[in-house]
Amino acid sequence: MTYRHPSNDTPQAGRRRALTAMLAGPLAAALLATAPQTAAAEGNYPDKPVTIVVPFAAGGVSDTQARLLAQKLSETWGQPVIVDNKPGASTAIGMSFTARAKPDGYTLVFSDLGTLTIAPALRKLPYDVVKDFAPISVLTYSPYLLTSHPSMPFNTLQELIDYGRANPGKLNYGTSGLGTTPHLAGMLFASQLGIQWTDIPAKGGAQTIQDIISGQVDLQFNSVFSTGGHVKSGKLKVFAISSEQRRADMPDVPTVSEVLPGFIAGGYQGLLAPAGTPEPVIRKISDDVIRIMRSPEVASRLEEMGAEPLAGTPDEMREFIQTDMQRWAKLVKEQNLKLEE
Repeated sequence: MTYRHPSNDTPQAGRRRALTAMLAGPLAAALLATAPQTAAAEGNYPDKPVTIVVPFAAGGVSDTQARLLAQKLSETWGQPVIVDNKPGASTAIGMSFTARAKPDGYTLVFSDLGTLTIAPALRKLPYDVVKDFAPISVLTYSPYLLTSHPSMPFNTLQELIDYGRANPGKLNYGTSGLGTTPHLAGMLFASQLGIQWTDIPAKGGAQTIQDIISGQVDLQFNSVFSTGGHVKSGKLKVFAISSEQRRADMPDVPTVSEVLPGFIAGGYQGLLAPAGTPEPVIRKISDDVIRIMRSPEVASRLEEMGAEPLAGTPDEMREFIQTDMQRWAKLVKEQNLKLEE
């Protein structure tokens, strides 16, 4: 992921100019009367428990990383930081809850950014991804492993590709749900390599893994964190990884980009707040999160989870979201993908 340097003409600068103009008008007295109280409230943040909403069930990648971050934020702030799982409706339940929350920094959301940026291209949402949230930080990147049941009649990535091309429609592909990042990663892989397979959606990534292990489904892209242990135990056969480079702990596993140049996919996790959350609060959270994510202890824990710390700024996250929305919208349009309401 590449970030560009933010422009000097930032949203903060615009707000400062707007505030200067307002102070010259009839609202000056009221604004000046409330400003000290507002500044004091922001300066004391947080002075009560903070909730991090996770729009997925407990035990997955987002939930596990959110709980690690919550623990470290609680230690940093001296306040309880509570993880509240609100799964369902392809994350719409948890995201909508956060969008409607009071924009004071005490309700945040930790989510898979691929799911967030794909959704607008596929369905009508009860929230606006850009307008209803304030970016805080892109936190981590977790590549996917392409795996199958051990009985599949191919053992290498190239053999899988050759088999898929020679047997159109014979393979199926499990996903954690239609319209999720693993689903579109598989769609991109198959379409660019000339493979036809059937999508088999499940209720979450954990269910997909069990469907593969039991032999009900042939293939999947799923996180290193969720599937790595099953590969080591022999319950899953691995063909490739979706990162740009091979992993040091899996040197024999090729990248998809070795046969499909430019192919990179995976799970990006990020933290957001409701739109309208005061800028000083956003900066406070972002600064503390970046410091935590870059600490050797947390970086080591994330590595054990198959994730890489990124810890970007709010402006970098805003750019990432806009770029990713355009990327997936293009693929959805090219593939004429439509989801049933």
